[in-house]
Amino acid sequence: MAQRTDETEPGAPPEELVGPLERGLAVLRAMATGHGGRHRPGDLARTTGLARSTVDRVATTLVRLGYVRAEERDLLLAPRAAELGNAYLSSTGLPEAVGPHAVALADELDESVSVAVPDGDGVRFVAQAARRRAMAISFRAGDVLPAERCAPGALFAADWGDTEWEAWRARHLKDPLDTGFPSVPPRTSSPSASLSASASASPSEAMEAVEAVEAVEAVEAVEAVEADFRERTRRGREDGWAADDQLIESGLIAVALPVHDPAGAVVCAVSVVSHTSRHDIGSLAGFALPPLRAAVAAMEAALAAPAAAKTVEAVETTTAQVTAEPTGPGVAALKEELGAGFLQSLARGLDVLCAFGAVRGPVRLAELARLTGLPRATARRSLITLRHLGYVREDEDGFRVLPRVLELGHARVSGLTLVEIATPHLADLVLRVHESASLAVLDGQDIRYVARVASSRIMHIDIRVGTRLPAYATSMGRVLLAALPEGERAAVFAGVTPEALTPHTVTTPEALAEAVADTTRRGYGWVEQELEEGLRSLAAPVTDGGGRVVAAVNVALHAGRRSAEESLETLLPHLLATAAGISADLAAVSRWSPVRVS
Repeated sequence: MAQRTDETEPGAPPEELVGPLERGLAVLRAMATGHGGRHRPGDLARTTGLARSTVDRVATTLVRLGYVRAEERDLLLAPRAAELGNAYLSSTGLPEAVGPHAVALADELDESVSVAVPDGDGVRFVAQAARRRAMAISFRAGDVLPAERCAPGALFAADWGDTEWEAWRARHLKDPLDTGFPSVPPRTSSPSASLSASASASPSEAMEAVEAVEAVEAVEAVEAVEADFRERTRRGREDGWAADDQLIESGLIAVALPVHDPAGAVVCAVSVVSHTSRHDIGSLAGFALPPLRAAVAAMEAALAAPAAAKTVEAVETTTAQVTAEPTGPGVAALKEELGAGFLQSLARGLDVLCAFGAVRGPVRLAELARLTGLPRATARRSLITLRHLGYVREDEDGFRVLPRVLELGHARVSGLTLVEIATPHLADLVLRVHESASLAVLDGQDIRYVARVASSRIMHIDIRVGTRLPAYATSMGRVLLAALPEGERAAVFAGVTPEALTPHTVTTPEALAEAVADTTRRGYGWVEQELEEGLRSLAAPVTDGGGRVVAAVNVALHAGRRSAEESLETLLPHLLATAAGISADLAAVSRWSPVRVS
């Protein structure tokens, strides 16, 4: 569809620009693209050019909404930041249509497979099926590469016109070493002229001479890269596939095919990635292209299939999950609570952005207003701002969210592990209840501790990460056993011979089955001095986005500290809130990217 233009001059801010939204996105972008995960507000002020007081207000709002978390004086992107990128991925339908075939292809070839989309003069990855090897090859969903330094770029550039090529050339001339692309190693600087030819000149004249020669060299280098890129683009157009022969990094090679939508437009490219220790380009092409072509045909068929119709209730439920604040209060309540420190228009703009994830394809203004519960005029101003910043495009059939949204932290947070997601919640729980807290997963007949935050009490529970304990005698074990399908649970029970670890330990199969059934009915696990005398433990399940129990979180304490009733009344609400917080963050991160335990 033809793209509609702004009423203002190109690049000029529109009159209805929402300033707080623009500034909030600038802070998120600076946090996502900066080195390291921790940021001081003063550093963000210098990076963005915003006043320190403005950064403080933006940070207060983003922390309260859950997109950023504060740790002492540092600010860090929070898992919920993944929801912004998830909105783009969900709206495209690519993860559902392409993702499963990419995984199957990686399994068939035993090589890594990547899916990328065009993003201006760059290539942005949206999915990865990596192979686990000592010499691993992987990109994170959201990572962006220069178009000229990867196989998909030559396929996307086949559709470029003069405007796109001129934009690419301007970028490359401004940044010939690709320092603006942190996902790839920078190019090697070309040799510059020496001062020997101007030894008799003054220092200033000599410097001017060197700068002039360097400028010529830079232009010549860009022209050489452009000539090579155009040739690879031509071959890709003629052959239907493109190659990357160590363009990104020495030893890294790939072949790629385009994936077309039903209208024939290229929507993404799929690459099979290998290493020169296993293949050269010729052998990789011969080995990978036939199954890659079959996988692409299956992907295109999936894209052509009509999207499953969403009922009104399903759309509203999805949007509520996407746009609701994790801690309860709505935007109006937060504004009343925090006053001038809370930027309501920033919160509303982020709600509009996230709402794209509720519908596949373009969305009309009226639908976005309905999904977010905002007045049309408010939603329109947010869309004008998002369009001006390059995150949204307006076509004749509605608004579309663009892959640039993935730059707002998706690559950083989509790589978080379960332990990284859970640990801040455990630390907060310990601060509130003053007891030790842990996270564990089921490992055969045992539980294995994967994260732990100890209390500061003189007498505390001394268990370390990596510790394995019998599932039948622990609160987390019973939560995890209760979540198993009946057949799997029966198989675990059949292999367990419970031992009397204390006089209170449940040791008969019947009693164990009843204890697990009680856990299911209650929704939490409770073990009273069964693992060790004097040790009481309370546990709750942690679920992923699909509602599957993947871990358990617990609080452990000395039984003599308070009565069982007092322990339950004091600890259970905090424990359940912590489990819900970890589950919500895990759902956001794992929506389209698998999450490793550690």
